[in-house]
Amino acid sequence: THEVCTGVALLYRVGANSFDEHVFVESTQVEFAELSQQLIESYVATGEPMDKAGSYAIQGLGASFVRSIHGCYQNVVGFPVHRFCVELDVSRLK
Repeated sequence: THEVCTGVALLYRVGANSFDEHVFVESTQVEFAELSQQLIESYVATGEPMDKAGSYAIQGLGASFVRSIHGCYQNVVGFPVHRFCVELDVSRLK
């Protein structure tokens, strides 16, 4: 089991050289199944994990390793889109 955390900072201009900051963190728990050495080596040989921050792609072949997630799937993929939209104050966009 591991935790995927994404930190976001939103800056709203309130003057010529001044900003208000709103920050949040989205956390998602990911539980993996037991993986044999052979399965890990076969996955690495596909090349899929080579450019991934956590060395697996939940949206790809790596999904077969995931027993469960608790939290935001999009956070694990790369960015918590729903939470961002909830936190964004569109009335403050200029």
